[in-house]
Amino acid sequence: MQKRKIKVGIIGTGNIGCDLLVKVQRSRFLECGIFTGQREESSGLKFAKKLGVKTSFSSISEIETNSELCQIVFDATNAKSHAIHAPLLKKLGKFTIDMTPSNIGKMCIPVINMAECLQEFNVNMISCGGQDTTPIACAIMSVHPDTKYIEIVSHIASKSAGIGTRDNIDEYTQTTSDGIKIFTKVPKAKAIIILNPAEPPIMMHNTVFAQIEKPNIKLLKYRIDSVVKDIRKYVLGYRLTLGPIYENGRLTIMNEVEGRGDYLPKYAGNLDIINSAAIEVAEAYARRTLRL
Repeated sequence: MQKRKIKVGIIGTGNIGCDLLVKVQRSRFLECGIFTGQREESSGLKFAKKLGVKTSFSSISEIETNSELCQIVFDATNAKSHAIHAPLLKKLGKFTIDMTPSNIGKMCIPVINMAECLQEFNVNMISCGGQDTTPIACAIMSVHPDTKYIEIVSHIASKSAGIGTRDNIDEYTQTTSDGIKIFTKVPKAKAIIILNPAEPPIMMHNTVFAQIEKPNIKLLKYRIDSVVKDIRKYVLGYRLTLGPIYENGRLTIMNEVEGRGDYLPKYAGNLDIINSAAIEVAEAYARRTLRL
């Protein structure tokens, strides 16, 4: 039985970092070598210490000083900080999974380009909306490559949007729309995020719109169902809720994401999907390293 694991470092002790930590602790292939942030008094560091994980408040400096602590690094800080971290981690030879919308590394969506991403030093997980809707947009384009415009609208609970999300809203929308255009080659794409303050908090809900003439609904349904099945292999709460339907020249598909409830509430599916995708990438890298 395989017992050896690959060590990972997590930079950023907020909600995303803590949820990643729980997922790493459960992994058959990963273990946390260092959980590091900037504030000694942060609740995230206290949480990690209770789990018996090595912690630091020296941020990336801890990894620079003690490179043996990890082979893989999750950067769960913010886009501005990652611009500083990326070249340092590359110099250290770390496989880096960027959780911020920095748009620095290779855009990565496990169900689309995992093999390519494992050859990189730095991969970017785009955004929660990007992980959720880009595979569906790709399915649409595979059936109707002449599609001219795709728009995605993500509704998330206001309570699930922390400081990092709110500080990076502009980067989020731009990176999400850029990702759709890069992966699908659609001429025009738009991304919108809505923070919903409803009580009780809503689940993450996403809508994909596309302008298509005479769509092949049967084939679209088949391709989209296949995408949903593949994503559900690592995002258990991902499900289609509507469509595809077609009216007035517009195709509509809707889905929602229920979080796993590891560190965060189940309504925080927006954080769960991007974290689950990141863990999928890290485990694939670990399996390759361990030759499993």
